[in-house]
Amino acid sequence: MKLLASFEQFKQSALSFGEGAGGRKVRLAILLSGRGSNMLALVAATKTGVLKDLAEVVVVFSNKPDAPGLAFAAEQGCPVASLPSQGRKREAFDADAAALLQQYRPDVVVLAGYMRILSPAFIQPFAGRILNIHPADTHQHQGLHAYEWAFENQLPETKITVHLVDEGLDTGPILAQQTVDLRGADTLAEVERRGLAVEHELYARTLAWLITSKQYGLIDQK
Repeated sequence: MKLLASFEQFKQSALSFGEGAGGRKVRLAILLSGRGSNMLALVAATKTGVLKDLAEVVVVFSNKPDAPGLAFAAEQGCPVASLPSQGRKREAFDADAAALLQQYRPDVVVLAGYMRILSPAFIQPFAGRILNIHPADTHQHQGLHAYEWAFENQLPETKITVHLVDEGLDTGPILAQQTVDLRGADTLAEVERRGLAVEHELYARTLAWLITSKQYGLIDQK
């Protein structure tokens, strides 16, 4: 276990997760734009996994009303909401999206394949309470196509990163990382399969750790 930040730094980030195991469940708003595999893993973790009794999903939101992830979330009994972003100016859309989400009173906003760069109009209302998972070391690759980058460069390994969201592109403080062994992964599909398996486990485990831990810092696990 590699310490990445102190608890004091954590508190200064303004991240506030409610009471966790000591009281009410932490309220999660999960944002997606596509099929929502990370969303499904998090929902499962709140029902039978590491987030059971710690967190609940109060809304699954998408900027695409036809995103498959919304239907999957509804099948799992999650409240869903959407607001189409197509044709909207980013700041105006983000202000409306933030206002909609605030109605659900989330403690944490969890980006799970939400394919938008957030503007200050969205970030400021949830400052220090937005998490993202990125399929690379954010110091090495930012933005889209991280698995393609790893595959095309024939990397022997990559890292899945959970980080706080700030106003840059994948520039927020790193909370957790876990290495993905890519040796022998001779197709992009195999790289993605290995990476997603780590994503689905690491995101839930990081959230559970943040809710329950009195010492802040996480991890690069081989």
